[in-house]
Amino acid sequence: MLQLIRILEDLPEGFDALLADAASEGVGHMARLADGWASGDQRFDGDGEALLGALLAGELAGIGGVSIEPAATEPARRVRRFYVRPAFRRQGVGRTLASALIQEALDQVDLLTCNAAASPAAAPFWKAQGFSPDRSGPWTHVLRRSVG
Repeated sequence: MLQLIRILEDLPEGFDALLADAASEGVGHMARLADGWASGDQRFDGDGEALLGALLAGELAGIGGVSIEPAATEPARRVRRFYVRPAFRRQGVGRTLASALIQEALDQVDLLTCNAAASPAAAPFWKAQGFSPDRSGPWTHVLRRSVG
């Protein structure tokens, strides 16, 4: 069973394994999350920000956050620090986590951005979630809330 948790105080149990998997794939943004969390510089502490963990059978399968997008010319959020461990891919973890983050963001603003440059699989994944390619800012894809 897949369960999403809101991460508020400490990075969840199992984060070290997730961090190790990311590092083995050459993905550095989980290390940046750990460093930012430890220093207090990146805490996703409300005010339009959230960090969610995805647990599958009680094990941390993925993590993702949404934060304020400072580069947009309108109120916007960005998906960041998104990662699903290889052993848990193709099981709906990423889709469920992305859906929750999208809902969280688009309940607040009309524009959501993401940077899918870190991995060859990222761009097709975000397109499947409804994002469109867009290079008008420091992002690769955007999603706008539907009107009506």
